[in-house]
Amino acid sequence: MNNPFLDYNQLAQDIKCWGNDLGFQQVAITDTDLSAYAPHFLNWLARQFHGEMHYMETQGSKRYRPEELIPGTIRVISVRMDYLPPDTQITHVLKNPLLGYLSRYALGRDYHKLMRKRLQDLAKKITHSIGPFGFRVFSDSAPVLEKPLAEKAGLGWIGKHTNLINRQAGSWFFLGEIFTDLPLPIDTPVKNHCGTCSACIDICPTRAIVGPYQLDARRCISYLTIELRGSIPIELRALMGNRIYGCDDCQLVCPWNRFAQHTGEKDFHPRHQLASPELLQLFSWTEQAFLHYTEGSAIRRIGYDCWLRNIAIALGNAPKQNAIIQALQEKLDYPSALVKEHVVWALAQQLRST
Repeated sequence: MNNPFLDYNQLAQDIKCWGNDLGFQQVAITDTDLSAYAPHFLNWLARQFHGEMHYMETQGSKRYRPEELIPGTIRVISVRMDYLPPDTQITHVLKNPLLGYLSRYALGRDYHKLMRKRLQDLAKKITHSIGPFGFRVFSDSAPVLEKPLAEKAGLGWIGKHTNLINRQAGSWFFLGEIFTDLPLPIDTPVKNHCGTCSACIDICPTRAIVGPYQLDARRCISYLTIELRGSIPIELRALMGNRIYGCDDCQLVCPWNRFAQHTGEKDFHPRHQLASPELLQLFSWTEQAFLHYTEGSAIRRIGYDCWLRNIAIALGNAPKQNAIIQALQEKLDYPSALVKEHVVWALAQQLRST
């Protein structure tokens, strides 16, 4: 859409103001040229670093050519929204092996719906201002290279852990996009400020960050506990500690996160005491309880069997306790072979503990 009577510079400023009003901490604009990022992505696939996330390769070039995904797209409006809730007790949970650690982004309601709803609201404001235009909204919901687009737009830089980092806000934020046919002015990327720091590489429990800007998802705890539907490799289980849904270690040590702000979005605040839950309590949930307590949450997508699988590993890594041994023994007859395999492993760990 190219209307010669529209002031696109003013419209871009208006879009950023409207986005801020809707709760986005930052809004920026870029074009669709991701040719500089395509080789890195294709090499990542070639090295099989995506593991069993086959959807990463099934969309072909659409992932790094936005105009192929949504024909007519010439600009991407990229946004970020803080999600770190207050009072997260991160260190307290990670240091207590009897508690379960869930990635802080998943403690509240599922961000996909909230982000897409706000992006739709932003598109409505644009429509109200200029009339109908071509657009499509996304938030981790389609073959979109979100972090490269956000980096090009100037929302931050991709750090050595492959997450986006903002100099004023750290990395605890969600990303979202509006693909559009509006010829808006584009913003300028920012410089990379990782420098010689290797804290994220050094801290990774499973050594998933195999080099600067190189993440082998097959070793990443977030992949293992969320994306992987099968057996977790035996050699990685003890390294997972009490992390039962995702992992935040690389963000925790990033020095730029000293500038991170807590979210004001109530939907991202912890629900059902999941900020510091007891492993045995979570392990005792029936499938009905799991579905109830994860309703409206991103956690539900892994399913009950993977939930039990993850907790079983954490229980195996916990100090020896009769209550843990009993809980594991009670799950030996669980019908899922996947769950049983990990329960047997955890039980062996407990019985050999001193």
